Amino acid sequence: MRAVINKRLIESLKPGVKVYEVRDTKLTGFLLRVQSSGRMTYICQYARGKRITIGKTDVLTPTQARDRAKEILADYVRGIDPREAKRKAKFHTLESYLTEVYAPWVEIHQRSATTTISRLRANFLPILGKTKLGDITPWQVEKWRSGRLKAGTKPASINRYAATLKSALSRAVQWGHIQTNPLAPIKPLKVDRAPKVRFLSDEEEERLRAALDYREEHIKLKRDSANAWRRVRGYEQLPDLKKLPLADYLKPLIILDLNTGLRRGELFNLKWSDVDLDRAMLTVKGAGAKSGQTRHVPLNAEAFDVLFRWKTCVKDSELVFPGKNGGRFDNINNSWRKLLKDADIVNFRFHDLRHHFASRLVMAGVDLNTVRELLGHSDIKMTLRYAHLAPEVKANAVAKLVRDNPGYVSDKLITVG
Repeated sequence: MRAVINKRLIESLKPGVKVYEVRDTKLTGFLLRVQSSGRMTYICQYARGKRITIGKTDVLTPTQARDRAKEILADYVRGIDPREAKRKAKFHTLESYLTEVYAPWVEIHQRSATTTISRLRANFLPILGKTKLGDITPWQVEKWRSGRLKAGTKPASINRYAATLKSALSRAVQWGHIQTNPLAPIKPLKVDRAPKVRFLSDEEEERLRAALDYREEHIKLKRDSANAWRRVRGYEQLPDLKKLPLADYLKPLIILDLNTGLRRGELFNLKWSDVDLDRAMLTVKGAGAKSGQTRHVPLNAEAFDVLFRWKTCVKDSELVFPGKNGGRFDNINNSWRKLLKDADIVNFRFHDLRHHFASRLVMAGVDLNTVRELLGHSDIKMTLRYAHLAPEVKANAVAKLVRDNPGYVSDKLITVG
């Protein structure tokens, strides 16, 4: 039997008296074996008479299994015996799996590879590093989770760390290193799905902007002082920053973020080729976006003005905000902390600038779906955290109960009878 192996096919297949197989029409060598008991298993036939079991249908989706079959077939073409590779894989500890298998794959396929691997090593190698993949148990992770809770780690952070390990082990299942994911039975800890959103008050925003202006003037004065020192000693003068519209990257970067809500990494990745000043639009390319989807963000008057002025300061740079030697910024932690101190603002992260952008939009009456599109959220659930900032919507809804009730006149209760 030949057919496209997909979810619909699997749900429609019935066990027969004898074992039978379905050959995939999309990928030669990819098969589905149906036992008389009803159990279904994905198989890859990579040569005449040579097969390897990929996994069961209740563990892997057809797409995951087909991707694994492609890898097996590609390995065979490169001279790697899949059965020998699978035999060796059974002896992987978590540490060797991360080092030899998962980390190289993550470095190619994930933008946050460094964070992912660091998170796995820091949280799980101390307790599971020497444990074979097939010997990892849910209890070990539950014990780790309880310990982190007692230590004061927030449930959301624990869920994030555990999800990283679960994802790594899911790949191990897809690649044939283990049959099932030992973390599959573990459910995430309950967390507040609508946490308080931190955004700047009007007074805080004024202080932040004033601190940015102060920083600009301070940098220019330092340059004047440095040039005076160099002039006395006959050294070559540094460029006069007073002749430039902006002295430093931080003000244009933050002003742009206040008006676009870009993520920090999106700001660091932004190139002048992504900025269309003629149309007052910037493009966040999918390759550098968290969602992987390209989006277009219009520039309001302030965002346009600060980019227009900043462009004259970095004429020869491909990046909008180049770091040292023209490379990409890794972080701006020191500058950011100093700015917050000067502005007397506490409990405010750089990412909260994004919350500030979204919060101001909602409070100005912008609908949540438009906010979602501007932020680049793939799911409206992420944007709903700002819904409470538009209380008039709910107030208008419940007010209708009063106006539509015949026992009320002009929204005032009257006694009937």
